[in-house]
Amino acid sequence: MGKSIIEIKAGDKHENIIKLLAYATSLKRVDHAYDTYLQSPNRKLYAFVEDGVIEGCIGINLMNSYKGEIKHIAVSPTQRGKGIGTNLIMYVMKKHALSQLCAETDTDAVNFYKNNGFTITSLGEKYPGVERFFCLLKLEGKY
Repeated sequence: MGKSIIEIKAGDKHENIIKLLAYATSLKRVDHAYDTYLQSPNRKLYAFVEDGVIEGCIGINLMNSYKGEIKHIAVSPTQRGKGIGTNLIMYVMKKHALSQLCAETDTDAVNFYKNNGFTITSLGEKYPGVERFFCLLKLEGKY
């Protein structure tokens, strides 16, 4: 079967996607996040599939014709470190011809973004005891 990236559209119900999204948001907010991707024309949700199993997902908000924002990105814990997240980032940038992609994250994921070429800016302690980071990737003809 191999590897592929598919778009999740209205009418699709993938329990693995919901399970993966729960890593990137809270369990009580995951259904709302999933529904938002299916209902909003600016939101897109993609899944990385290997041998018929969904191993990762990325959800983006298309801000304009050249800039997107990662709202959620998650990879199955057993598959982390294998380049799935990087593949998902490059896929959405190419598919939507984005030259900028941004995200906001915490200390747990900031190195993932740094390792993928994002510029990192601390937003300080946005929530009590939680430092947040703004991550920005700018590409110029790098597909």
